[in-house]
Amino acid sequence: FAKTRIGLSGGIDSAVTCARAANALGPERVVGITMPSAYSSSGSVSDSQALADALGIEFHEVSIRPAVDAFGTMLTDVFAGTEENVAEENIQARARGLTLMAVSNKFNYLLLTTGNKSEMAVGYATLYGDMSGGLAVLSDVFKQEVYALARHINERAGREVIPSTTITKPPSAELKPGQQDSDSLPPYDVLDHILRCYIEDHLPLDTIVTQTGYDAALVGRILRMVDRNEYQRRQAAPGLRVTT
Repeated sequence: FAKTRIGLSGGIDSAVTCARAANALGPERVVGITMPSAYSSSGSVSDSQALADALGIEFHEVSIRPAVDAFGTMLTDVFAGTEENVAEENIQARARGLTLMAVSNKFNYLLLTTGNKSEMAVGYATLYGDMSGGLAVLSDVFKQEVYALARHINERAGREVIPSTTITKPPSAELKPGQQDSDSLPPYDVLDHILRCYIEDHLPLDTIVTQTGYDAALVGRILRMVDRNEYQRRQAAPGLRVTT
């Protein structure tokens, strides 16, 4: 592969993935692309641009709105009489995945995926969307550790490589108005604690509840999410292993 390609959302995961790639391979071998939709915040583009400028990488902006609109038109008859749900949301993620794969194929770039271990565990990375690619850089790094890496990158550089707004903004997939990860997930410190007990320590539900003090219904819901999303992980790009 001539270079690596990364989809930049203005979020913490893509920012850390991009910064690690630039450090490992050199900024001249990293290309970032931001793909705003109707629901993207202004920071989605501006924070991505600021990151690219700080790293000195090539950067492009490609709107996915025409593609999303086209799919809406194509599916009008099939979706008639139904309420909008995750299907419409994921069209956006998959339009981005298709765009990234097209550019990667065209120029022989290795596409890096950006999903972290917390997302991959509970199914919050989109199959055939942001899971598209050849190497999953953060798939063995929990969400809280991604934030720690971001702060470390800036401290080590002695400057703001990853924009402070990227670090402080509430996590969101930005696939519908006002969406935040906290709408359907517990806080990431809680989620990561449960996941570490289950994935790393192989503890059963009752033991996790006893050791953590978390509500049994919450722990059970998270464990079920992990189990039922195994089929997605089986289709994921190979990742960089950093834990047991």
